[in-house]
Amino acid sequence: MVLAACPLFAAEYHVAVTGSDNNAGSKSKPFKTISAAAQVAQPGDVITVHEGIYRERVNPPRGGASDDQRIVYRAAPGETVVIKGSEVINDWQKVQGDVWKVVLPNSVFGNFNPYSDLIHGAWFESKGREHHTGAVYSKGHWLIEAASLEALMKPTPDTPLWFARVAQKSTTIWAQFPGVNPNQQMTEINVRQSVFYPEQPGRNYITVRGFTMEQAATPWAPPTAEQVGLIGTHWSKGWIIENNTIRYSACVGVTMGKYGDKWDNRSESADAYNRTIERALKNGWSKENIGSHLVRSNQISQCGQAGIVGSLGAIFSTIDNNEIHDIHVHDLFSGYEISGIKFHAPIDTTISQNHIYRCGGRGGIWLDWMTQGTRVSGNLFHDNYIQDLHVEVNHGPFLIDNNIFLSEKVLWECSQGGAYVHNLIAGDIVPRGEIRETPYFKPHTVEDMKVINITHGDERYYNNMFVRRGLSIYDELDKWDRAHLLKALDLQAAGNVYLSGAKPSSYDRNAWVVAHFDPEIKLQERSDGWWLEMAVDPSWASKEKRVVVTSKELGRAKGPDALFEQPDGTPYRLDTDYFGKKRNPENPAPGPFKSQAGKEIRLKVWPKK
Repeated sequence: MVLAACPLFAAEYHVAVTGSDNNAGSKSKPFKTISAAAQVAQPGDVITVHEGIYRERVNPPRGGASDDQRIVYRAAPGETVVIKGSEVINDWQKVQGDVWKVVLPNSVFGNFNPYSDLIHGAWFESKGREHHTGAVYSKGHWLIEAASLEALMKPTPDTPLWFARVAQKSTTIWAQFPGVNPNQQMTEINVRQSVFYPEQPGRNYITVRGFTMEQAATPWAPPTAEQVGLIGTHWSKGWIIENNTIRYSACVGVTMGKYGDKWDNRSESADAYNRTIERALKNGWSKENIGSHLVRSNQISQCGQAGIVGSLGAIFSTIDNNEIHDIHVHDLFSGYEISGIKFHAPIDTTISQNHIYRCGGRGGIWLDWMTQGTRVSGNLFHDNYIQDLHVEVNHGPFLIDNNIFLSEKVLWECSQGGAYVHNLIAGDIVPRGEIRETPYFKPHTVEDMKVINITHGDERYYNNMFVRRGLSIYDELDKWDRAHLLKALDLQAAGNVYLSGAKPSSYDRNAWVVAHFDPEIKLQERSDGWWLEMAVDPSWASKEKRVVVTSKELGRAKGPDALFEQPDGTPYRLDTDYFGKKRNPENPAPGPFKSQAGKEIRLKVWPKK
């Protein structure tokens, strides 16, 4: 029986818009839908999808057997393949001015109508109005849902609006199409909740490569409920999601989240989330069963809640070389799960070499609970609101190194057991105290769960370059945060450079302060990528003696009494820079770049190749 699931010779199935689901799926007789190929593919097989638009939700009925026996879904090399959660609508009738409407039978939507499906759930805030997972798209771009039909009937705003009402047998959608006839262009509406998402958990070792996936009516994805994304792994192991364009999701682009159960959206408190974790452990949450995903080289944008979300399901994973931008830019609703990347329990997860910008909510990356063995390295952040990085009630150890942080606010630091090494920090740091009991585990596992209070203050800052605002904020805490005063502050800081008014803390050792030096940082997008320019002084590298930061230098995170080390248990040696170039082992330069030979830096910082 085992051999039947693992064929000796892998098959390749082909899919083309000109095919038929009655075909055998060969290159000469391809299937018409990806879903038909998914029904027959076995571990080790490859599904090659050819040029065209496919309007379907792919629900893999099975996964691979191992990393070597995966099921691969791929766009044919050199061909543009688009999978959409929408359908074309060309029966619009003009109402007045730029307003048109269409009346559709509810049978168009089957058993899921996104225009009656409210965005809701734990930690969601509606701002006093209803929001639906449906959307209307004009020439590929979404319109904004109006708060009422009356609001839609007003003169056309800068961003056109839509509004819908669902009756017993029909759905009426009104939309603004300034200066165009929607029947004479590509006009689409959401009809599917997701684009590529297994209905059942445990569909392991699946690769999804090279597609454009867009326009899905995804639900709100809190940490205590099943997290359905435009594409998602659904409580499984070993997915590879690479080289895709993922965009226009009502809530989340990529989910690496938990299963659903009767407790979904009924556990809205810190203590209740601890119970969620305990139930997950009983439901197979382990290194052997869950996580170890690879999400790399994707373009992720235009998502209402987050680019990537994962509660418990992102353990032991790698998020690498993605461009994540324009997340939650409409700001129609709010909540506590909104960010470019939002993870709960990214244990031994690496987030590296990503470009994250124009993300709303809590900004670029939000690491919330159980950030243990996590590394955030070599990323480019800018123009994020509220900040680039938010670390909340974690015990560590976690490492933040060689990043370029350029937003007005860089770090909301509400954790302990963190290490910040060789970063360029050109905005504010906001340390906050918050008393909350959260878990930690035996290193490199989800075993032996213990729950302790956050006591704060166990932080390390080595060889960073600060601009405008430095670590002196830690000395000022008792002046502005008496209600949440960080206690037992144990700040280790050495080898940092402070520019343009940034000041060291009283805990700093061998800091180099150049108060009146303005590096005049400029980040510009050019035809070949993003370039960073800034003034520097080569003497910064020699004025103070610095050391290569290692696990020995970082010590142990006090809460879990755990070493800063790599997922395989080997020690860190941070002797390479943002580009992976070797640093001077005798006296490494501060900041994310290996050296400053002249008085100005001009570097292409994205893409790095």
